[in-house]
Amino acid sequence: MNILIDNRSGVPIYDQIFTQIKDQIINGTLEEDEMLPSIRGLAKDLGISFITTKRAYDELEREGFIYTLPAKGCYVAHKNTELIREANLKKIEEHIEEILKLAASCSLSKEDIIGMIDFCADE
Repeated sequence: MNILIDNRSGVPIYDQIFTQIKDQIINGTLEEDEMLPSIRGLAKDLGISFITTKRAYDELEREGFIYTLPAKGCYVAHKNTELIREANLKKIEEHIEEILKLAASCSLSKEDIIGMIDFCADE
């Protein structure tokens, strides 16, 4: 598992960990039932507080991406296709919002944007 922390990003460290692990689960880099590093072990590797790592793991578990077995560790949960679909829809919506902002700054119409999407889809 590869986690990179950017102290200059302005994004909380626990959120960076959460997002990167979630993305690795969604894209299949981390497989179902794969054991994650221990909370303390990951914290030590990243040079951060174990409380920060625990917060990221708690969030992942709350959202159904991992599960914990007492005294055994944390594991990647079985993929819930609906959960993955929702995560991807959220990303698409965020990209669309960014596209609309950029389009407005260039005075592009809705039709222009749809034309660009159609062109890209045909390639």
